[in-house]
Amino acid sequence: MITRKKIIAGNWKMNKTSADGVALVRDIVAAVGKQADVEVVVCPPFTGLEAAGKALEGSNVRLGAQNMHHEAAGAFTGEVSAPMLRAIFTTHVILGHSERRLYFGETDETVNRKLLAALKNQLRPIFCVGETLAERESGATLKVVQTQVERGLEGVGKDHAPSVTVAYEPVWALGTGKVATTEQAQEVHAFIRGLLVKLFGEPAAQKVRILYGGSMKPSNAPELLAQKDIDGGLIGGAALEARSFVELVNAAAAAR
Repeated sequence: MITRKKIIAGNWKMNKTSADGVALVRDIVAAVGKQADVEVVVCPPFTGLEAAGKALEGSNVRLGAQNMHHEAAGAFTGEVSAPMLRAIFTTHVILGHSERRLYFGETDETVNRKLLAALKNQLRPIFCVGETLAERESGATLKVVQTQVERGLEGVGKDHAPSVTVAYEPVWALGTGKVATTEQAQEVHAFIRGLLVKLFGEPAAQKVRILYGGSMKPSNAPELLAQKDIDGGLIGGAALEARSFVELVNAAAAAR
């Protein structure tokens, strides 16, 4: 059986000035910057990426962006490309977050183009999927997730699949304090794993990490991280404060 290294990735969203981000990164690095049991990623806003990256130098903490454009360059005002991210030593990028889909009109097709561009440029996508409250209440959770996974990963070969991290984020649990029960979360994670097996075959699918992205915090992390197919967390609110974020990293290390 393949042992997948847990990932704790912090999505800062539209929070933290560059200086605030450096202070947070320094606290995180001081606490968990040398450990290698858990893959740790911080994802500041674009304005804070370069400064945060410099503060991460010499540590095992990785730098991620929150979005990118699928083209390498061009007349796309306000956008940032994969080569730009690579130039400042970004290694990961969040793609298809529900807030991008909801507020900025991103579709499965646009997310797919970004994901393929990220892989082409040796960036590791954190690819988000998940259902709204209305979709869950109507019993459409698995159908919605299946469509997002299959369309988002279209054109990805099995050799590249392990470079993708999938993040399941029930939209109704983002920033609401609501959390899917451990059983609900594991059910969807196992379903996603089954989809990956169909797409890429068993060996490649077992290497893909699947994160839970719905209000994970220190109090519920140990139970969630103990599940067979939950390989870490995409963290929002708890990533904005060093103590809670470090507690999540420690919980992931304990759950190995």
